[in-house]
Amino acid sequence: MRGSETDGPAEGMRRAHRIHVVSDVHGNAEALARAGEGADALVCLGDLVLFLDYRDHSRGIFPALFGKENASRIVALRTARRFEEARALGRELWAGRDRHTEILGAVRTQYAELFAAFPTPTYATYGNVDVPHLWPEYARPGTTVLDGERVEIGGRVFGFVGGGLKSPMNTPYEISDEEYAAKVEALGPVDVLCSHIPPEVPELTYDTVARRFERGSPALLEAIRATRPRYALFGHVHQPLVRRMRIGDTECVNVGHFASTGTPWALTW
Repeated sequence: MRGSETDGPAEGMRRAHRIHVVSDVHGNAEALARAGEGADALVCLGDLVLFLDYRDHSRGIFPALFGKENASRIVALRTARRFEEARALGRELWAGRDRHTEILGAVRTQYAELFAAFPTPTYATYGNVDVPHLWPEYARPGTTVLDGERVEIGGRVFGFVGGGLKSPMNTPYEISDEEYAAKVEALGPVDVLCSHIPPEVPELTYDTVARRFERGSPALLEAIRATRPRYALFGHVHQPLVRRMRIGDTECVNVGHFASTGTPWALTW
């Protein structure tokens, strides 16, 4: 079992806890509905929405609106880091259309299905492609949304930091480094540090398929070094150069691209 740990020689006398962790769900509601099986709780680190699948250009909001060919064009431009040309193509495609209304309508459709798939209990935070102001409409009893907040699960303190940092991708929930750092600081020491994006470590932020460094957080890295949580869990980088590494006493784990694997990462104690 991945991500397991055992506390002390008297483990058989105490109740074991098992938490399943997912990130980058990107529309995979079918697997999400099974993600909590056998676990005491599910932790979701965001990116529920599927706007554009970089592997299958026929999936997501963008190809549904503009077709697979245009999706392939914009993926090629972004992969080549030709962001200005990608934005120009987007402006051309959206000309004469109500971008805000059409995207929110598509996001609402996905959220209705995805939030209905969450097991009870679920603890969730936002990803960079999520739309936080819509979540209260869809989060049911049993789903707790946390951002810059802590919660105790099975005697361990979990801290959650949602969203991403400003980037050329200009995704919906990107915030300034200062705002993000304030949320990290508000957590204080925790046992498990949960975020959508990784700490700013090159091996953890480089995507080997997109062939670029994603934004990682200097504040997360600083908090890991200063407060030494047992685990730092995150997603965001779909095909990382390194999925797991230690920083001091902390095991840093990319819990995986759930949209493609359909398999949660398991933490037991």
